[in-house]
Amino acid sequence: MAQTKYIFITGGVVSSLGKGIAAASLGAIFEARGLKVSLNKLDPYINVDPGTMSPFQHGEVFVTNDGTETDLDLGHYERFVRFQASKKNNFTAGKVYEEVIKNERRGDYLGGTVQVIPHITDEIKLRIKAGARGSDIAIIEIGGTVGDIESQPFIEAIRQMRLEMSASTTALAHLTLVPFIQVAEELKTKPTQHSVKELRSLGLQPDCLICRLEKELPNDEKKKIALFCSVDPKSVISMHDVETVYSIPLLLHEQGVDRILLKRLNLLKVKSPKLNDWRRVVDAKLKPKKKVSIAVVGKYIDLKDSYKSLNEALDHAGIINLAKVQINMIDAAKINKKNVSKILGNFQGILVPGGFGSRGIEGMIQACEYARINKLPYFGICLGMQIAIIEFSRNILGLKGANSSEFNEKTKYPVIGLVTEWTDASGNVCQDAPPGSGTHRHDVGTPTRGPNPASRDCRVRQKRWSGHRPYRAGRAEPAIRRRCPRPLPEVVIVVEGDDPKEHDVTGDKQSAPYGQSMPHNKGRSVKNSLEVPLIGRGPRSTL
Repeated sequence: MAQTKYIFITGGVVSSLGKGIAAASLGAIFEARGLKVSLNKLDPYINVDPGTMSPFQHGEVFVTNDGTETDLDLGHYERFVRFQASKKNNFTAGKVYEEVIKNERRGDYLGGTVQVIPHITDEIKLRIKAGARGSDIAIIEIGGTVGDIESQPFIEAIRQMRLEMSASTTALAHLTLVPFIQVAEELKTKPTQHSVKELRSLGLQPDCLICRLEKELPNDEKKKIALFCSVDPKSVISMHDVETVYSIPLLLHEQGVDRILLKRLNLLKVKSPKLNDWRRVVDAKLKPKKKVSIAVVGKYIDLKDSYKSLNEALDHAGIINLAKVQINMIDAAKINKKNVSKILGNFQGILVPGGFGSRGIEGMIQACEYARINKLPYFGICLGMQIAIIEFSRNILGLKGANSSEFNEKTKYPVIGLVTEWTDASGNVCQDAPPGSGTHRHDVGTPTRGPNPASRDCRVRQKRWSGHRPYRAGRAEPAIRRRCPRPLPEVVIVVEGDDPKEHDVTGDKQSAPYGQSMPHNKGRSVKNSLEVPLIGRGPRSTL
């Protein structure tokens, strides 16, 4: 396609309605129609990126293939669409203001007064176009809700883009809440009406309304919303609760949302979507043949989205195995030697995810030891690998009190140390991050705090112990080199519980080419049984 088309997605009434899922689902439908799709998330908060934000604030931090720390919605994008996100696909108000201030300090504005309009809005438009480059359709999700003071520059930027471009180049979908008042037993459309009124006051008229509610939106309410919001009744879409989010592309397509937007974009000759893969995924998800319980022993369990991509990865492993994966979040800080068997005794596998800080570390070590002794499948991600090294060092190698220098600076055996604590043969501090380590700051071994010609120059990225079925740990995010339509082999084997000899996930080896047999399917052809257009990713959690 010669010119990129833009679909903007805004939200109203409240946040956390599912704009990311809606954007990803639209992307999946358009991709199924043979279009090349890109997705951008614009976050109005002032943080330069979410890397320093607590998971309790906005959920997990999603790390893209180029190491950029981004919003968790990019995880939805990559799970639903064959799309590889990068630093161009997520930016914040803080990043925009930082760039504009740098430009001003450098004299780029030739002494002019720097203002929100045009300087901030121009920078936003520039970044939107950079993230959309090379795609047929670029889906742009604006974070927050319409009316927030933080999001006004972003709303203004897309208003300008719609004004500057031809009418058939952009479309706008607005996602709102239609609450059900239990006491009155009524659906209330007024919040949606006011949300659209606020949007129109800012110069934007939606082409499509996607309504979030518990049950399907009745036709009478659709007509009422259409009348008060000046849209076609067919353009009022019900995105009600379903049993799995992977039903959403099918739900939206059934109501014609893709046809509505394509008509607005004057893309009338696009082929019909092929959604059979999605139907098979949903069928496998809703009709499992077995059940497995996995304990996720973590630090940030109070917010569901803290380990969002990890949960999805386990879910996908269940789909490929026709199994229902019961994920149980266990607070590591509550585990000790006396209660570990009581807490973890009923699980078929244990997973320790990433994180930072000393809180809960000893509980994780107890969980790891319990898995090793009882030969439960164990998978350690990032911090989970460090935990496996520490536990093994203490209880198998006899290094009493072994620890990470992050958790105990005075430990006699710092088997994990900061990268900056390493020295090479010449005594120079090694400050370069290991290849494939992403944003990770630690390494394995006994770091020196001064010149030591005996310091090793190799770095550990994955650990596998042949005496355990299966026992895996890796320092990088498990999906740092992965592509659709496969679930992660590392996570699949935790769910399957196969002998580790059947699975080689070390180095750069990944799943077999699409349609060929994969080791974790024991010779079964994925193409002939179940094509999963989804993929999970492990989160990088912060403080």
